Amino acid sequence: MGSHESIAQFENIRERVVIVNGVSKGYAMTGWRLGWIAAPQWIASACNTLQGQYTSGPCSVTQKAAEAAYTGDQSCIETMRTAFERRKNLVVRLAREIPGLKVNDPQGAFYIFPDCSSFYGKSYNGKKIENSGDLAMYLLEEGHVACVGGGAFGAPDCIRMSYATSDENLVKAFGWIKEALAKLA
Repeated sequence: MGSHESIAQFENIRERVVIVNGVSKGYAMTGWRLGWIAAPQWIASACNTLQGQYTSGPCSVTQKAAEAAYTGDQSCIETMRTAFERRKNLVVRLAREIPGLKVNDPQGAFYIFPDCSSFYGKSYNGKKIENSGDLAMYLLEEGHVACVGGGAFGAPDCIRMSYATSDENLVKAFGWIKEALAKLA
């Protein structure tokens, strides 16, 4: 596996590159909805015009929290990164133990996107699984685990599963998922 390369490093396309980032994942501030872009001035100005029509500015508490995150002690980043890497490895292992799920090794965020298409056409108690959205609903109703069909993320045969919780909760959840999927015939 190669290392990350920023597309903005290539001078011949730099005038067409927009980098979008924020505090949500890097500082465990999901839900705070504060982000930024790095872009050529002409793109940044257009984005500013659009943003002004669609949203209001972030509240002052969110701005202060982001400032504290960016300027404060950064040692928490490595602690969180290590915890998420451990959880990712746990979830990938647990998902690979479930027959029918095809799991890759994700390199970002805190989600896995296993291919679940092997469950299409199967059913339980009269509920037939036709797509990843159906499977996500089935897992919520039968396994009591929330996940999201992959269609909205450009991966219609996959489901998005978060591992942003404790190891203990992940082990329980994947036990429930395995049990629910085993009922499909």
